[in-house]
Amino acid sequence: MARIDWDEYKEYKNYTPRKDNFEILLEFIKSYYNTNSPTEIFNMLRVDDVAQMMLEKRNISDAEDLENFLFKL
Repeated sequence: MARIDWDEYKEYKNYTPRKDNFEILLEFIKSYYNTNSPTEIFNMLRVDDVAQMMLEKRNISDAEDLENFLFKL
């Protein structure tokens, strides 16, 4: 499982019109790691402290919750 490259995320963040850091992070993961699987994305997020806080703030506790969040974007 890949770890989130926060330096690359910061660079990516400079070129997106979105304002929500979590939405930017999701776009970054899909683009940088070339994955659209909610399960893979959730597994990356849950092992990172900062990303875990973002999940908790949005009450996302599993891959299904993340998938529902992604469909709303």
